[in-house]
Amino acid sequence: MSSETPSQKPRVAVVFGGRSSEHAISVVTAGAVLAAIDREKYDVLPIGITTDGRWVLTADAPERMAITDRKLPDVAELSESAEGAVVLPVDPTSREVVYSEPGAVPKALGEVDVVFPVLHGPYGEDGTLQGLLELSGVPYVGSGVLASAVGQDKDYMKRVFTSFGLPVGPYEVVRPREWEQDPAAAREKIVDFAAEHGWPLFVKPARAGSSMGITKVDDVSGLDAAVEEARRHDPKIIVESLLTGREIECGVLEFADGPRASVPAEIPPVSDHSFYDFEAKYIDSAAGLVPAPLTGEQTARVQELAVAAFEAASCEGLVRADFFLQDNGEFVINEINTLPGFTPISMYPRMWQETGVSYPELVDRLIQAALRRSTGLR
Repeated sequence: MSSETPSQKPRVAVVFGGRSSEHAISVVTAGAVLAAIDREKYDVLPIGITTDGRWVLTADAPERMAITDRKLPDVAELSESAEGAVVLPVDPTSREVVYSEPGAVPKALGEVDVVFPVLHGPYGEDGTLQGLLELSGVPYVGSGVLASAVGQDKDYMKRVFTSFGLPVGPYEVVRPREWEQDPAAAREKIVDFAAEHGWPLFVKPARAGSSMGITKVDDVSGLDAAVEEARRHDPKIIVESLLTGREIECGVLEFADGPRASVPAEIPPVSDHSFYDFEAKYIDSAAGLVPAPLTGEQTARVQELAVAAFEAASCEGLVRADFFLQDNGEFVINEINTLPGFTPISMYPRMWQETGVSYPELVDRLIQAALRRSTGLR
């Protein structure tokens, strides 16, 4: 009489969706990651977070997580129950995931060995989820609390880079209280910045991504509307001057011997958009050039800066670093992404594919790195 041997495969919880304005892009990313995970090597538990913050079991159906006919996917449409909720106990002695529904006995879903978070923006990429997982003692893919928070906040990100001697462009920050208590003074602060650095300006949420809430402002007449649009995503905004030059990106991946940089990519000018905005990235699928047509010296320099940015912010696992190659030949770092997109058209996996790391291998490397790493101080 034979008996089944319990699975010894590591169990990976792919957590996606979330409360930020990047909810749909997170779902798209999750679909790509779920499709790439080797099911002979790992057990997989898809967990979605709805826009109101409820953790739910979802269908393991990557094909339902894509942008279809310009329609963005949503966790609520993938949830297996309108009322059930997934609970990750804040108990480092147990990694047991529990599922509960009103009026029913909670159901144990088994232990999770590692979490692969593919949440973008606040409440997921910014250190909040990472803090929860640290308290729970569950290893996870990507950067820890500090690096995630720094990587999400463009204000402090630039301050960290400046302190490490990395080149950043001119910027100004308007904090919530400034705009709410004295909008005239805050407006004058931005106008003075424009007087020094010139129009146009880019007005952005300080803690958002996927080009959400960004407006290119050509003169003072469009300033108030741009500020309000940015504040729909984040009450803290950042204003940046226009940097002329080429948009260059570079991926960083942590190997056993430390972080390494991928071949860089270039985002070419987008003819139907004033800049590389959300529509250009995800709806109209602007194509990047991989590898970027750079000289050997330029490639080496941007790779050096990408790894330096990774180290400066104390990142782990992965980072996509975005740069401008200015007309004078100098690179300026625009920002880093500690959980860059993994959509089918995302630049991070494309850069690593060109470097020799396939999409499935990239996902596997990230999971294995997380399994090797403990939670807590490290």
